[in-house]
Amino acid sequence: MPQRLERTAVSITPEPTGPAPRPTEASVAAEPPRPAATLAVTSAATAVALMTYTAPMVTLPATAASLHTPLSAQAWLLNGTPLGLAALLLVAGSLADDYGRRRIFLAGTLALGLTTALGALATSTWLFTLARVAQGAASAAILAASLGLLAHAFPAGPGRIRATGIWGAFVSGGIAVGPVLAGGLTAQANWRWAYVALGAAALMVAAFAPRTLAESRGARRGRPDLAGALTLGLALVALVAALTLGRDGWLRTPVAALLVTAALLIAAFVAVEHRSAAPMLDLTLLRQAPFLASSAGGFFTGFAVISLFSYLPTLLQQTLPMSAMATALLLTIWSGTSFLVALQARRLAGKVSPRHQLALGFALHASAVLTMLATVDAGPWPLLLPGLVISGAGSGFLNAALPLLAVTSVPADRAAMGSGANNTARYIGSAAGVALMIAVSTSGGSLARGAQVALVVSAGLGVAGAGVVLALRGRDR
Repeated sequence: MPQRLERTAVSITPEPTGPAPRPTEASVAAEPPRPAATLAVTSAATAVALMTYTAPMVTLPATAASLHTPLSAQAWLLNGTPLGLAALLLVAGSLADDYGRRRIFLAGTLALGLTTALGALATSTWLFTLARVAQGAASAAILAASLGLLAHAFPAGPGRIRATGIWGAFVSGGIAVGPVLAGGLTAQANWRWAYVALGAAALMVAAFAPRTLAESRGARRGRPDLAGALTLGLALVALVAALTLGRDGWLRTPVAALLVTAALLIAAFVAVEHRSAAPMLDLTLLRQAPFLASSAGGFFTGFAVISLFSYLPTLLQQTLPMSAMATALLLTIWSGTSFLVALQARRLAGKVSPRHQLALGFALHASAVLTMLATVDAGPWPLLLPGLVISGAGSGFLNAALPLLAVTSVPADRAAMGSGANNTARYIGSAAGVALMIAVSTSGGSLARGAQVALVVSAGLGVAGAGVVLALRGRDR
């Protein structure tokens, strides 16, 4: 029995769940897909979305100085985009499956271009944060619809493994290029020009998309789950806001009120989904190990990995110290290694399950950041390189395994919803982790000592992530 259960968790096409068979994806497709073009356009848009996400990593000091942002509010400059992503990813995935993945993808790329350009015009912390939240919402549409488009264009099998591996590599590629672009433009001109350039790139992708993508949607029909979208979106906004404000004191009344509000809204969401004829999230999936592994893997990727490397460039600029461009190039070693490993990780399909790839990725990250402890506060910076390379390899395994597990852990006609759930967990973890990393690194008086504490915390979370995804084997159905 255990062997059979394990095969279910890693199979390329899981058996459909639910009370009755669903119509095939082809029966509701409007036109035949163009696989190569679909992969190219969705990967390009995903890279731009991640470049926008990572731009503030190396420009945070310059942006905070320009906008006169106090230390207590700097977490918002980083957490704006994760907030928009976390609040709308699952909603965007459900809408994409029901009303057209190309339609949602196009809306996302256009909105990303416009909101990113508007971010360059912000004159205050809150205007910039609002622009970043809007960028996150637009990126949610791109990320959720992209995997749905790929699942439709590439039937289950080696083709899908290759496509999701390449798409995952472009996640790493966007993370690699974003800080370098932002750091270079900040050094040569101004931090605002990075957002102008990224906005233009998103609009270019939007111009190519209509002629290359085929529309597709799931077989489900029904009214949009507006009540579910509203309750979940507001719950996640309250949760991320509480996590961000918590660094100034977890026992304060506003933080407690937001946490209670989030809990009540999540309970309301569950009740709404139980009663809905066409729920945004199929709650029966929460009893299946592959879906839980996908969600847990996404959460700990954000909580342990993305959060650390979102704030590490700022720490290095202040503790070693290093310039914005120098920290961007150093971060590229991590993300570039991740890109290369993600491209090659597809060769492990059939040999190593996605769940074990996740565990390996978390273990590599945990061991890597511990090697950086003695260097982050005193240097010299070349001693950081082994840890950056090892952690980058771990991130590559994570980025290769997560998209495949996201689309194979749900029924075929709900691929975008699976992507939305996975990425929602990832960016909730990221927002919570950024708030945690800033809190632990600034609470001890010495920033150098705080940076070491942040590394230890990140390593511990990586070990926890590996343990959780491995433990889920026994809950397979």
